[in-house]
Amino acid sequence: MNSTFMSPFRSYFSQWYLHSIPLPGVAKSPRSAVLLSFQRSKKISQTSERTFSSTSSLSSWLAPKRGHNEKNRKGRPRMRTGGSTKGTTVVWGDYGLRLRDHDRRIAAKQLQIAADAIKMRLRGQRYRLYTRVCANIGVYTKGNEVRMGKGKGSFDYWAARVAVSRVLFELKGDLHEQIVRDAFRLAGNKLPGLYEFVRKGDPPVMGITKVEVGTNLEEMQRPRIRLPMDVTAGRIPATTPP
Repeated sequence: MNSTFMSPFRSYFSQWYLHSIPLPGVAKSPRSAVLLSFQRSKKISQTSERTFSSTSSLSSWLAPKRGHNEKNRKGRPRMRTGGSTKGTTVVWGDYGLRLRDHDRRIAAKQLQIAADAIKMRLRGQRYRLYTRVCANIGVYTKGNEVRMGKGKGSFDYWAARVAVSRVLFELKGDLHEQIVRDAFRLAGNKLPGLYEFVRKGDPPVMGITKVEVGTNLEEMQRPRIRLPMDVTAGRIPATTPP
């Protein structure tokens, strides 16, 4: 092996060995020796090269970084009816998968299975998959036939609160639309709820109403007129006239 390549390691181990051996007549704790060796190894390991990604390798969209120290409440996703259409359109990709029935609490394992189904269908293709949700809600369970009280229970799995009309996955790449539809169909079969296929540029959704060309925000936010009872009762079909 090249001696120039091994010279930094030889100097490092020689310095660590010299600092780890206490000198005669000098009281030196093992903790200080270990700390000094760690500092020297840290200086040697530092390089000027930048890593491939600036995101930490420990971060994941299927589990939060903070852990499950605080127990989350079950909660319910909010239905945006005050004018917000955030998360209902395709932003980064060309196609998307959107929830259309009602809000759900989807487990991280189910999201992972759906993502794997998309990747398996599109294997060999050039594409990029974007995830628009994050499993950051802890679900805690208790055993069967357990009496009430004595805490919330132990941690079971991570889940994501997905509101209605929320985009879960996006795809971008040189792909045919029918292939993307089939991949999203397989992913929707793995997830609870009903889903729809959306393209980039489709109208956003406020609540469960699509904000299309003929619909404006002021018309959707105006209060509805309460009709009198005789008018609403007259709309009920009957066999004989009143």
